[in-house]
Amino acid sequence: MFDPREKIAMFIDGANLYATSRSLGFDIDYRKLLASFQKRAYLLRAYYYTALVEDQEYSSIRPLIDWLDYNGYKVVTKPAKEFTDSTGRRKIKGNMDIELTIDALGLVDVVDHYVIFSGDGDFRTLVEALQRRGRKVSIVSTIQSQPPMISDELRRQADHFIDLATLQTEVGRDPSERPVRRPDPTELDQDEPE
Repeated sequence: MFDPREKIAMFIDGANLYATSRSLGFDIDYRKLLASFQKRAYLLRAYYYTALVEDQEYSSIRPLIDWLDYNGYKVVTKPAKEFTDSTGRRKIKGNMDIELTIDALGLVDVVDHYVIFSGDGDFRTLVEALQRRGRKVSIVSTIQSQPPMISDELRRQADHFIDLATLQTEVGRDPSERPVRRPDPTELDQDEPE
């Protein structure tokens, strides 16, 4: 699947990878993840995409973002959009598909093999465009969860599908290593008193 002579780049849809690993019951150790793909081929870049809620005093994802930024990942963020849904509940939306797509297409002349960590079917068109330019594309997601975290169209389009469940022993973090987590204010139910 990987040729040690090829230049690879990792594109991580942060929210999607988080949801996928949680559905499988483990956390990602991002140091191990980077090392795992550095062993497979020449890792040119590792991108991590996430939206951030700007007006929060504390964001539970901020320590991860800072660590990634100092430890070999190119972190791409943008402000999340906050809105109230039809039932009056506060919702946060932060889609990073366009940013990931533009960065991936921008490297088409130097990357041989793309590794995209997302099961989002919206990336099928990107995969197809990269393949037309002669590039290999591997998708990392899972079919082990119910429902599967990867769209069928994306899985069919990819050159290779890597089930995240098969990487658990290689890139998973032992639950005992999990840091103590402060509650994220966006996760509080607004109907309950604080």
